[in-house]
Amino acid sequence: MTTRTRGHAAVVGVAESDLGIVGPHMTPVDLMAQATMRALDDCGLKLSDVDAVFAASAQVRFGPMMLCEYLGLNPRTIDGTQIGGSSFMSHLAHAVAVIELGLCEVALIAYGSTQRSVSRAAASPTDINPYEAPFRPVMPASAYALAAARHMYQFGTTREQLADVAVAARQWALLNPKAWEKEPLSREQVLGARMLSDPLTVRDCCLVLDGGGAMIVTSAATARDCRKLPIHVLGTGEAIGHGSISGMADLTTTAAAVSGPRAFAAAGLAPADIDVALLYDAFTITPILFLEDLGFCAKGEGGSFVQDGGIAPGGRLAVNTNGGGLSYCHPGMYGLLAMIECVRQLRGECGARQLAKHNVALAHGNGGVLSSQCTAIFGTPAAL
Repeated sequence: MTTRTRGHAAVVGVAESDLGIVGPHMTPVDLMAQATMRALDDCGLKLSDVDAVFAASAQVRFGPMMLCEYLGLNPRTIDGTQIGGSSFMSHLAHAVAVIELGLCEVALIAYGSTQRSVSRAAASPTDINPYEAPFRPVMPASAYALAAARHMYQFGTTREQLADVAVAARQWALLNPKAWEKEPLSREQVLGARMLSDPLTVRDCCLVLDGGGAMIVTSAATARDCRKLPIHVLGTGEAIGHGSISGMADLTTTAAAVSGPRAFAAAGLAPADIDVALLYDAFTITPILFLEDLGFCAKGEGGSFVQDGGIAPGGRLAVNTNGGGLSYCHPGMYGLLAMIECVRQLRGECGARQLAKHNVALAHGNGGVLSSQCTAIFGTPAAL
């Protein structure tokens, strides 16, 4: 995306599917379709208006085709980009581009997963790396544990600071009626939980739930006639760094250091302009890395940034206001749900967790083992 496309497209409809544990025999495509119809109702458009479909799922090999068959769609544009949890920020960037080119007018981005019902192992088969497998890592947790351990060694980040990420997420989740976790969480509980892959306990790891979501994107002109306040796409950025964690050049620096500046440049904004940040939190180390790589703080200062409520309600930056993947919902790939929260915050629809200042929001997606990084910046009409 370039500054030429800034605000050219807008999000007009968002919705989750059922979350948590869905009904028996529900499939990922059922959840995609369920969320799609809810998102269309959110904006007042019809299924027949959709002429572009973007979808990804670890459980559905041909996601866009299966969803189109299910919904009876024959779109002009389809995209099944699958780069993990950041796929949907990538889909958004591609949707904005094809809308600007006139190749479609109304784009659907959808996701669904039943990983809680069928087990994470069945829902997300792992690619075997012959150079890593002899060490018997617990994937993906061991990959993120490597990054956490290196950050602790290199910058003095502490287990307490990692725990504070989980505590902040839970504080936000307690303000979100849709969040899975309903009980308070303390730093001591995170530190005392069962160790999964040192230094990460199970409380440093995201939830394993069913769920999905959908987003409707259209041109700014069409958006003006939709039901809800249009939320403009101000900038996007995409980058990849590696496939396997053993191929990561620097365990403390992700490709967000590339995708973030690209998105900020396209938006004509800086980190100081962001009112709310939704940062992919599959593990407690990831928001710390992304706060640094996206420019909210200097490299090595992420731990002190999040410490003692820095990203909790009332902190220096509102991060993961829905409760994040740690306490709200993580259905295998979380990126689309992060963008949905951005849209709702900018519309002012978040109830008890609603921020007073809500003009610009950032959603950052992470895929694989810190492998793919995609950033999206949204703004209200006033932000244009």
